[in-house]
Amino acid sequence: MIITHVQDDGTEQRVSTDDLSALEAAAIEEAMGDVPWRGVEARLQNQDPTAMRAVMWAFRRRDEPGLDFATFDVPGWRRRLRARIERAEIDEALTNVMREALAKNEDSTIDVLTPHLRKLAQDPADVDAALDALGKGHLVRRRKTSAD
Repeated sequence: MIITHVQDDGTEQRVSTDDLSALEAAAIEEAMGDVPWRGVEARLQNQDPTAMRAVMWAFRRRDEPGLDFATFDVPGWRRRLRARIERAEIDEALTNVMREALAKNEDSTIDVLTPHLRKLAQDPADVDAALDALGKGHLVRRRKTSAD
C-alpha cells in the first residue's frame, strides 16, 4: 500500500508498505495494540487514521529514532492522509476473485470488485491492466461501452 501525506507546504510524501522492514512492520503492529499485519492492511484499506499514522510514524523513525507513536500526530488527517493499493495488490485481489469466478463460471464477482479496486488504486489504470493480464479484458471493454 502507498500512504500519501500532504505536508504543510503542499508537497506529497509517499511511502510504500513494501519498503518497510520486518522490524518496522512489527513496531507498527505493536504500536497499534498488537494488531496482526493482515489487520493493519485491512485498516489501511479502510482509511483508518491510526493505521496510516502508524505507517508514517515508522518511516519518520528512520530519521528520528526516538519518535514516540503516542505523541506522533497528523493534524487535519482527513485531507492530508490517504492509503492506496498498488498494482501487485490489485493483481492479488483479482487473481483470488478470478479463482472464485472460474469455479462458478461467472464474471459477476469481478464486476462487483473492480469499482472498489479502482477507488483504492494508486493508479486506476492498473485495474484495467490487471484484468487484461488475467484474460478478462472483455470486462474492461464491456464497462466502457455500457457507459457510452
